[in-house]
Amino acid sequence: MPFARLLGVELTAATAEEVRGTLAWAPDRCTTGGVLHGGALMSLADTVGAVCAFLNLPEGAGTTTIESKTNFLRGISEGQVEAVARPLHAGRRFIVVETDLFDGQGKRAARVTQTQAVLAG
Repeated sequence: MPFARLLGVELTAATAEEVRGTLAWAPDRCTTGGVLHGGALMSLADTVGAVCAFLNLPEGAGTTTIESKTNFLRGISEGQVEAVARPLHAGRRFIVVETDLFDGQGKRAARVTQTQAVLAG
């Protein structure tokens, strides 16, 4: 995923049951006050969630995000963010993935729920 690479997303584990990835804090990824931009957090979650959906697809199918909801719970102003994505539902037409984002102390910073359409191959 070229955009994820440009942003600095790194996958650390990937199975159909769970996908993990990280994004390091950097000043050029921040909004005012040195807090990691919400769009950077959403991009991390979307990337890790999309990989999780992909790993749950039937053979030959594709996927695309059709809905994504984010609850921001705390700001990130140092270290890195870890994303953990797990499928809530893997059906014939849709895959729903829940991704939790954690700060460097293991505190939840955001929760993202996204729906992916299953595209026939």
